[in-house]
Amino acid sequence: MGKYYATIGLEMHCEGSETNSKVFSPSRNEYTETPNANVRAIDMGFPGILPLVNKEAVRMSIMMALIMHSRVPEYMYFERKNYYYPDLPKGYQITQNPPEETVGNGGYMDIEREDGTTFRVDIDNFHLEEDAASLDHFYSTSNIDYNRAGNPLFELVTTPCLHSADDAILFLEYVRSIYQYCGISEADSKKGQIRCDVNVSISEDPNKLGTKVEMKNVNSFSGIRDAINYEIERQSDLKDEGRYDTEVVQETRRWDEENQCTKPMREKADAVDYKYFIEPNIPKYKITEEWLDEIKKSIPELPYERKDKYINKLGLSAYDSRVLVKEKAISDYFEKCVELGMDPKVAANWVTVNIVGELNKEEISINEFYITPEMLKQITDGIKDGILSSKQAKEVFAKSLAEKKEPKNFISKDNAQISDEGQIRDLIKTILDNNKSQIEEYHNGHTNVFNFFVGQVMKETHGKANPVLTQQILKEELDK
Repeated sequence: MGKYYATIGLEMHCEGSETNSKVFSPSRNEYTETPNANVRAIDMGFPGILPLVNKEAVRMSIMMALIMHSRVPEYMYFERKNYYYPDLPKGYQITQNPPEETVGNGGYMDIEREDGTTFRVDIDNFHLEEDAASLDHFYSTSNIDYNRAGNPLFELVTTPCLHSADDAILFLEYVRSIYQYCGISEADSKKGQIRCDVNVSISEDPNKLGTKVEMKNVNSFSGIRDAINYEIERQSDLKDEGRYDTEVVQETRRWDEENQCTKPMREKADAVDYKYFIEPNIPKYKITEEWLDEIKKSIPELPYERKDKYINKLGLSAYDSRVLVKEKAISDYFEKCVELGMDPKVAANWVTVNIVGELNKEEISINEFYITPEMLKQITDGIKDGILSSKQAKEVFAKSLAEKKEPKNFISKDNAQISDEGQIRDLIKTILDNNKSQIEEYHNGHTNVFNFFVGQVMKETHGKANPVLTQQILKEELDK
């Protein structure tokens, strides 16, 4: 295979889920699986409708633009993008039209890799628009659900500046985190709140772009990664076969999840003429410096800022810090643990290993997780007070989850860890008196016999002896 340079551009669509109403309609902005429950006349495009701009959606879009170092225009206005499609009841979409003034123009984001290096993603534009309805396709019919029609939709368009699927995913994951941290959106792909169009081209010259192929509406990050890698390989194979000029055409493809490949949808030689014109029912309005300053001051602590705090102030590892800040809800859970007085490193270990492991296994969010930070503290306090061993703590954790009862119900003096030094020492002396030959083996260099003695102590105490104290006393007695 020849050496080719891949260039990737992204168009990330995120549905704003944290406004009370839709962006130009008083309908509820609320996720529900009941079709057509959140619908008003404006969403259906009935005659005589008049849109009204949701100020909170505009505020959220300006906040994102500021975070991405984008230029916010002096005046905000919307345009009509005219096209017919079954899920667009008005026959047009209220949006903003790049390269005209959008809520965010230009800008950049610096993204951190796991090895500590960074790369910059240049932003072309960021704009606010209304979402379309959703279609459910069956064998002989298609059903339309208008719940999503009119929801605020934030579209972030990068320049073609990315060069690997891994970097693209790191960027998208960080942007998703920002949406969550700023209270703009849950950014939950399972609810259809995140969708992405991906543009990929390859070239032998790193300074030139190849023929662009677009993949529409890939709705999971794993799908985006697989689609990019597949498309790079497909285009590279065509070029190796000498068919690049005739076979790779500027077209729109879709990602086939079942067969793990991209499939053609339509050729796209030129941009479609959507006949944009300024939305006549929404007068343009000035974005004042006072409002901009107010929005700047309201930007919360962002993921990388939390990560640096965890490393520099709480003494966590870079790896644990990255895992904790990836999702705001998990980071908030950890922060609550620390606020309750748990040791940060102990809390981080329980969250990143035990809790995240359970979330992944059960495919649930931490908001659905039974054990609260207050309950987790019951377990860690048990360890700190010498009542529970690490093994017993994990058993209590598992029982609490299985029976949906607080951990304290499984922590008692009857199952408490034995940490009485005198009690453990007397037991060890008895065991050593009954195993003279093993002591001789130990002193002859068979150090693995040490584990035999530890096992005997655990057997006699039914696993309740403090393991650290046991090993310490056992070594003292053997070395006498």
